[in-house]
Amino acid sequence: MLLDFFYTLRSAKLPVSVKEYLTLLEALQKGVVGPNAAQPDDDTEPSGYKIDDFYYLSRTTLVKDEKHYDKFDRAFAAYFKGVEMIADFTKDIPLEWLRKNLELNLSPEDKAKIEKMGWDELMETLKKRSEEQKERHEGGSKWIGTGGTSPFGANGYNPQGIRIGQDKGRNKSAVKVWDQRAYKDYDDTQELGTRNIKVALRRLRKFAREGHEDELDLDETISKTAANAGYLDIKMRPERHNNVKVLLLMDVGGTMDEHIARVEELFSAAKTEFKHLEFYYFHNCVYDYMWKNNRRRFAEKFATWDILRKYNKDYKLIFVGDATMSPYEILQPGGSVEYNNEEAGAEWLQRLTSTFPKFAWINPEPQGVWQYRQSISVIQQLMHNKMYPLTLKGLEEAMRQLTK
Repeated sequence: MLLDFFYTLRSAKLPVSVKEYLTLLEALQKGVVGPNAAQPDDDTEPSGYKIDDFYYLSRTTLVKDEKHYDKFDRAFAAYFKGVEMIADFTKDIPLEWLRKNLELNLSPEDKAKIEKMGWDELMETLKKRSEEQKERHEGGSKWIGTGGTSPFGANGYNPQGIRIGQDKGRNKSAVKVWDQRAYKDYDDTQELGTRNIKVALRRLRKFAREGHEDELDLDETISKTAANAGYLDIKMRPERHNNVKVLLLMDVGGTMDEHIARVEELFSAAKTEFKHLEFYYFHNCVYDYMWKNNRRRFAEKFATWDILRKYNKDYKLIFVGDATMSPYEILQPGGSVEYNNEEAGAEWLQRLTSTFPKFAWINPEPQGVWQYRQSISVIQQLMHNKMYPLTLKGLEEAMRQLTK
């Protein structure tokens, strides 16, 4: 099994050597990570390793540069897909309950018949089900399982449920996701396929001369030389820079994975065009903290209150995100898919737009689907309809709005 894992990492272009692979095997033989505890009703000896423990051990022994962490995470997830240990309120949900043996396909009429629960009822029911359930279920409408219409589980359908153990949402309507993921930073060195994004961003310009006097002022040099009876009098001046200040807040991970290439182009262009650019990441909706580096996103958080106080109101606020999520994530305290936020995302969005009067939301989702996503409509209202598609025309309209 581990030999195939080694070749999977090599196929992912990770610089993993045989020596490092042997170091991993030696660490396992030495018991650096311990075996799983046996199940309560199981009298057999414990066997195997916790997947989280093995993940950190293998990453430590096989990856020597943190720039390769994202490649490693992708290869690890692909190879050990479905082997993750899933956390619960009081106990582990056995993995065999969540085997992907079937995909549920329902007609639009069947989907319309499935009722969705309210937030409080949904969370309380999950806790109750996890305490009562004793075995794996598949294709049902009540228990935690797969391929059914229950609000809890994987690879089925429910208009608003809690996704557990599934690598990617198919219907993009889960209100909670029972996995912790580390999302990759957007690459600001990405080469642009076109100059159009830069050209559009240049509409947001306010030039000023600042810095050292290292640029020749030709007109002033000619004037002073003529006034000096022909003796050369060279005059210098500071370079001319775009003096606009931009605060860029970018959604990363989840459904935004579909838009990575285009957002990286936008990010790269923005870093080139704006000298005064500050950026932070968030996931789905802004809450009480954001981050600047996804590898350390849980260790190095930046409180949103501090961001509100740090930057002056002359900063132009630009959100970049698909606004595709459960409406609970925007409107409900505790609605975040990752943790129990004390205040609703809508509260934080209103604080940000009140602090920075010039704001816009750039949405990479095709504008034709906006009307079918309830969360997009909610965000549009909170943004006072200042939402624009990530197209040349959309960027031009957004820049024009920010310069009014």
